[in-house]
Amino acid sequence: MGTVVVNAVGEQCPIPVVKATRALREMREPGILEVHVDNEIAVQNLTRMAAGHKLTAKAEKRSEKEFVVTMEVTDPAGETPAEEPALSCGGDARGSLVVAVDSAVMGRGSDGLGSVLMKGFLFAVGQLPELPSVMLFYNGGAHLTCQGSESLEDLKNLEAQGVEILTCGTCLNHYGLADRLAVGGVTNMYSIVEKLAGAGKVIKP
Repeated sequence: MGTVVVNAVGEQCPIPVVKATRALREMREPGILEVHVDNEIAVQNLTRMAAGHKLTAKAEKRSEKEFVVTMEVTDPAGETPAEEPALSCGGDARGSLVVAVDSAVMGRGSDGLGSVLMKGFLFAVGQLPELPSVMLFYNGGAHLTCQGSESLEDLKNLEAQGVEILTCGTCLNHYGLADRLAVGGVTNMYSIVEKLAGAGKVIKP
């Protein structure tokens, strides 16, 4: 069983995931996919990718700036790898709706008013008869999923009902919020594009 090594050290999101996905698609026999990166956000993104492809993965921190994510590929799928966990079925309350939030405030004019409107918007999403399958938070929207956000309770309630809450890892790093995420998981631009492209409808407040 051979080992395929992917060097993504120094690469910015979403390049490590893109490189790993390409390497996975090129594998034609069982083996080990080993991805080298230099930050914990990339490790989280790669671990999520592995889970989406139903692969056993483990991460090792070799130094302050050296991480290795190892995935055991027992059943290569070639050009058609397993998809990430599917959206809704039958009785699930979630539909193909995706909510994309790129700011901590809603609308232009008064940020104070915009903050109140955004809180109301996120609460209202939870009252929809058909909940979104996923909510994406990026740029300023990353603040809403972190400690101190007035919308955490509403977002945690949505997550408890099966809504996937995802925040851009690059954005968390930019705002110094990587260790303050309080609901949902970390994602990357590659996955954000996939979620938006596969949505039946996208709402952006």
